[in-house]
Amino acid sequence: MPNLRLALLTGALVAALGVPGLLAQRPFTVAQALSAPFHSGLVAAPSGATIAWASYEQGRRNIYVAQAPAFEARRLTSYGEDEGQELTNLAFSGDGAFLVYVRGGDHGANWAAEGGLAPNPSSSPAQARMQVWAVPVAGGPPVQLGEGDGPVPAPRSRRVAFVRGNQIWAAEIGGQASALFFARGRNHSPAWSPDGRTVAFVSDRDDHSLIGLYAGPNAPIRYLAPSTSRDSRPVWAPDGRRIAFVRQPGRGGARRPPLAQAPQPWSIVVADVRTGKGREVWRSGESLADSIPRTLGGPNLNWSDGNCLVFLSYHDGWPHLYSVVADGSSRPLLLTPGRFMVEWVAIAPDRRSILYNANTGGDAHDVDRRHLFRVPVDRPEPAPLSPGLGIEWSPLLTADGRWLAWLASDARNAATLKVRPVGGGEVVPVTGRLVPAGFPADRFVVPEPVVVKSPDGLDIHCQVFRTPGGPARRPAIVFVHGGPPRQMLLGWHYGFYYSNVYALNQYLASRGFIVLSVNYRLGSGYGHDFHYPERAGARGASEYQDVLAAGRYLQSRSDVDPKRVGIYGGSYGGYLTALALARNSDVFAAGVDIHGVHNWVRPYSEDLLAAAKVGDGLTEDDLRQAARVAWAASPVSSVGTWRSPVLLVHGDDDRNVQFAQTTDLVRRLAAAGVPYEEIVIPDDIHDFLLHRNWVRVGEAAAEFFERHLGER
Repeated sequence: MPNLRLALLTGALVAALGVPGLLAQRPFTVAQALSAPFHSGLVAAPSGATIAWASYEQGRRNIYVAQAPAFEARRLTSYGEDEGQELTNLAFSGDGAFLVYVRGGDHGANWAAEGGLAPNPSSSPAQARMQVWAVPVAGGPPVQLGEGDGPVPAPRSRRVAFVRGNQIWAAEIGGQASALFFARGRNHSPAWSPDGRTVAFVSDRDDHSLIGLYAGPNAPIRYLAPSTSRDSRPVWAPDGRRIAFVRQPGRGGARRPPLAQAPQPWSIVVADVRTGKGREVWRSGESLADSIPRTLGGPNLNWSDGNCLVFLSYHDGWPHLYSVVADGSSRPLLLTPGRFMVEWVAIAPDRRSILYNANTGGDAHDVDRRHLFRVPVDRPEPAPLSPGLGIEWSPLLTADGRWLAWLASDARNAATLKVRPVGGGEVVPVTGRLVPAGFPADRFVVPEPVVVKSPDGLDIHCQVFRTPGGPARRPAIVFVHGGPPRQMLLGWHYGFYYSNVYALNQYLASRGFIVLSVNYRLGSGYGHDFHYPERAGARGASEYQDVLAAGRYLQSRSDVDPKRVGIYGGSYGGYLTALALARNSDVFAAGVDIHGVHNWVRPYSEDLLAAAKVGDGLTEDDLRQAARVAWAASPVSSVGTWRSPVLLVHGDDDRNVQFAQTTDLVRRLAAAGVPYEEIVIPDDIHDFLLHRNWVRVGEAAAEFFERHLGER
């Protein structure tokens, strides 16, 4: 009954305010648009052809498994409520008999909560915990291994290492967990040797970090090629005799002016496990484009079956795969040439090829899609695996090498898991039966690709959601994604947050709005210079001109009422929404700001102030200038010209954007007489762990726009 009352209320608002509804098709609700499952964490068993994944079904999170040849989805867990407890870090035990996973936590956070508290979005009177669990693949109740995170099963056994309290712990499934050893620093990223006898790990000592080796209680911990650098991401050679890892400079040196973008050079070191001696086998350049990549998986360092390392670099201006001989005797070989980005990298079981997805293909608009490819580790011969107009990601091969599994979506259909024989053949839609009958795929629109020219001449790729029919001029909305290193696509997104906002864009279009999703500079998918623009964010908000250009493009369309253009976004998109309303209420008549940043100005540390006073790389004037620029780039600096109404939404356990950003803005808006409304969600985080909160925010945003952008 509550949904019926909401539908009647929305219909009344549409009739009263003149927002055009769809006459040519049946309406649907926000809850229906968000009802499709979201699948993640796809993994393969260490032998045979068994796969597993986590599914989010309207807030109910569970683990599924499927086996060749039928690949019928079978649920292993029975979590039946919308409790907001993540299921992450899936991995098969070394013997393949169990699925190991983490329940709870916030794995998308920028910082941990005070006291290390796990999120408790349902406001349960019992304290939430982040715990490592294992569930039998054959079926049966899960077994708790202990509190912790980042589980890594040992080969060919039921032993699992994980992180707890900055130390590495281990447990036999069904046994008692205990600390493997004690080491200074924040210890994480355990990696078992191929024989399962030694654990490599990262020991972060703040200004530097080390790669440690633990070989048992009777041997001291050894550190590989220790230096003042920050070492991370250890990867064992298949023979267990060497370890490759990423090396970055240690923290320190002359201070840089805050307005300057600083390159982040890095290298790959290979160390001998027996002697501990290391050798640099590859080093990046010193330019901004040579910085360690921030795309999915970072460097994506993998060791092939032979004497070859494969990694990802932005060296040629695009995030591409390279290979280099592990002894450093050859120049790196570019494996994936072209003007596209590489993501979702996975090495094949035989370690002779790499699977990945990329925004390239046979269609001119594939720059805003993702397709699958496979490339040998020793030659630049990529082979396409999934042509067409869909979006594909998370590819893997089963351990026997016979089956390719991946996740896929398109403009109307949300993510489904698919499998097919490697040599070609019929595709098995593994999760098709999990889509609820009420999911309105047939009523979604296909987004139209549009390129908007920014004032400085940059091409800005956008997607337009528009339903057929309706009046000659409609209200319109600019959607601004968060991140900011993200890219909205011509279909359902592979990211949980962005999949949900894609659903909301479809819902707003169904209510008669024309929605323009804008991929502004700072986002990924269009090359290094687009990803790392000058004077962006707190350095000058150069990306705002792209958002303003999107708003003015909508105003210029013959099917848009130029006085009824709104804007909304979350996180960084919330920041740009607030900036748009503050600077250009003449363009944007209303906005929904979801957990946005509103003030870039931060008090500088005593260390930085002391360095400026003595001229250690910067001056006090550098700090003053940076503060002035950051203030001018902040929405709070332009509250004096803010006129348009805004809906502010924020969870008060946000670990990505401080809740105080919204508290402060509210006080400023109230003092300036700017009309605002607010939704505060106690105990939920940045990504809204509770499904009902996503539905609530979507309904509230739509109602707000219908109220403020309708015919007066």
